[in-house]
Amino acid sequence: MRTLTELINTEEPGIELIHEWIADAVRPVEILPLLSKEIAEEALLELQVTTRSPLGAIAYDTGGILIDNGWVRVLGGGMDIFPSICQWNKGKTMEAGVNTVGYYIVAYDLLGGYFCINGGGLGQDAGSIYYFAPDTLNFEALDINYTDLIIFFITGNLEQFYQDFRWNTWKEDTAELALDKALHIYPPLWTKEGKNIDSTSLAIVPAEDIYHINKDFRNGLNDIENKYK
Repeated sequence: MRTLTELINTEEPGIELIHEWIADAVRPVEILPLLSKEIAEEALLELQVTTRSPLGAIAYDTGGILIDNGWVRVLGGGMDIFPSICQWNKGKTMEAGVNTVGYYIVAYDLLGGYFCINGGGLGQDAGSIYYFAPDTLNFEALDINYTDLIIFFITGNLEQFYQDFRWNTWKEDTAELALDKALHIYPPLWTKEGKNIDSTSLAIVPAEDIYHINKDFRNGLNDIENKYK
């Protein structure tokens, strides 16, 4: 385990690079203020990456980053009602300081999709980013790394990525959504009826609930599939 002294890079801080990317942003990007340096330090120690890297810089120097008015929330050092990357992963990918699933969540969207770094549990391409898609309940390889993901969020074609997930009034419906909330879609996106998102209903619920709802659905469907193999 490297110490904080070894992980904090003051000569080439990665946050400066992130600010350069944001200067070229093609959509709203907001860096959240950091609530507690102690919580950020905890996250950095858990990640074991230096602040020269974008992952370490976001965890240590920001409360998180909101992309496209909060449609995507990049986990950082946490603030107020928005958890740190370390806090978000506890009970999901981490138990008693041990990663139990082979991936680590680094960002999520308002519909329950989340982006994670493969730690070996999703395939042979450790270090690559996967997206848990709420319309399939499957992990999809994006064939990029964390740095590529942040650049994509800021300057990439996010509209195309989410073209099937956005309804006519999505900007108005998400504009004032609190940092600890997300949207529950009914019928679910993975059902036949849920494919036409404009005909579904929306409910504001805790973001944590969306994660657990989709996880339970995925586990239930896997149990049914295994039963009839």
